[in-house]
Amino acid sequence: MSGRLTIIGLGPGNVEQVTPEASRAVAEATFFYGYKPYVDRLGLRDDQQAITSDNREELTRAQEALEKAAQGYHVAVVSGGDPGVFAMAAAVCEAIEAGPDEWRGIELGIVPGVTAMLAVAARAGAPLGHDFCAISLSDNLKPWDLIELRLLAAAGAGFVIALYNPISKARPWQLGRAFECLTAVLPGTTPVVFGRAAGRPDERIRTCLLADASPDMADMATCIIVGSPETRIIRREGQAPLVYTPRSATGPRR
Repeated sequence: MSGRLTIIGLGPGNVEQVTPEASRAVAEATFFYGYKPYVDRLGLRDDQQAITSDNREELTRAQEALEKAAQGYHVAVVSGGDPGVFAMAAAVCEAIEAGPDEWRGIELGIVPGVTAMLAVAARAGAPLGHDFCAISLSDNLKPWDLIELRLLAAAGAGFVIALYNPISKARPWQLGRAFECLTAVLPGTTPVVFGRAAGRPDERIRTCLLADASPDMADMATCIIVGSPETRIIRREGQAPLVYTPRSATGPRR
């Protein structure tokens, strides 16, 4: 008899941002697969077991979790943020599609979580108040030319853009190139929000203009929100500025 596999989104890192549904799913599972920093958040009981791996081993992790579930166990795959946003839900679906037929019979549940761009947006104001998109700057699984194409298309269409995986030691130059692409389309006065570790004790939220945005303002724990030409900054004396995108849009300026 096949077991169950639940993919659980743990949110951006603040325990208060873990949903009750996610907490219940953690309490019900026996085996937990995930990137070690995410699994370490759980505080597992003695009758629960963690199997951790590196953050670039998503497909292997998914396959191992499915193999365990196929043996009849209740297995959880944990993910930071939301598991469906550049995370483990897609890896598990990919493994099921390519795997043995018995994996398709496993009961699968996906528990959503607060993704980074929502946590950052809530700290900044309402930058996602109108149409927006999310783009990962990691070229581990797609070519950089495609990333540039999507950046230019999204900026040209007037989307607010949330940038995930903006920079790392292995990818030190891409964020600077991304800003060059965006600057070619958007005015330098476009607001940009750098949200590092939103909701955690080491949170750092910084707002600047696109003309002043620099790669050294971000690390891998940062989610960046680049506004549209409609996005505005409300300055407030003694308080952080509010960044918001109005609910209405005028369309392209010709």
